[in-house]
Amino acid sequence: MTSGRVHSLESMGLVDGPGIRTVVFLQGCALRCQYCHNPDTWAVENPAAEAYTPGGLVEKLLRFKPYFGTTGGVTFSGGEPLLQPDFLAETLALCQQEGIHTCLDTAGCGLGEYGPILRHTDLILLDVKHWDPEGYRQVIGRSMAAFDRFLEQAQRAEIPLWVRHVAVPGLTDEESHLEGLERYLKTIRHIRRVELLPYHTLGVHKYAALGIPYPLEGVPPLEGKTLADWNRRLNETCCEKEYL
Repeated sequence: MTSGRVHSLESMGLVDGPGIRTVVFLQGCALRCQYCHNPDTWAVENPAAEAYTPGGLVEKLLRFKPYFGTTGGVTFSGGEPLLQPDFLAETLALCQQEGIHTCLDTAGCGLGEYGPILRHTDLILLDVKHWDPEGYRQVIGRSMAAFDRFLEQAQRAEIPLWVRHVAVPGLTDEESHLEGLERYLKTIRHIRRVELLPYHTLGVHKYAALGIPYPLEGVPPLEGKTLADWNRRLNETCCEKEYL
């Protein structure tokens, strides 16, 4: 029987897709983003994670369905949800059978074949770490090839995208960088929304607790209001016009 490992659940999420959503944080991530604020989700076999079958998890999610209304649903996040592909695909399918809108919050770095997952995904929150392969490697520590493969399959499946990008002072917040991001996003179809997210330090204490050095020690948080103009510009220039 297929089973998966769940780090945690958020019952009334308001920022991980449209409407009111239950957010399922799956355990495990192969990336090591410099600004990651959830290092406790990295290890797939974290003993604190809870094991579920797809049916057992959906049974629990159905308790929250009355709160979803016409726009809400369930978002699968992480960690990186693509690292548990069989469990994710089966759970997504069961959600759709129950009339629940499904959203996948992902950095696009899984195990390579995403057809069964994408067939049951209504919306993708796509975490674009960087638009340039060299910059991507600097931020993530690995090649951009896995992300490119996921994006290619998502584009073929014509799934709507909400693009997210974290602006880090001195790393991904400069005008030249954001101009490059704009050019890159214009090459991607089916974008419905772009969200520039300000870098924050809310997860730094987790590194200390786990005994892991924090890569961006001393980098100050970014005020969200400094991104307002760029958020407006990217939504105007990169989104499909009928959804603005």
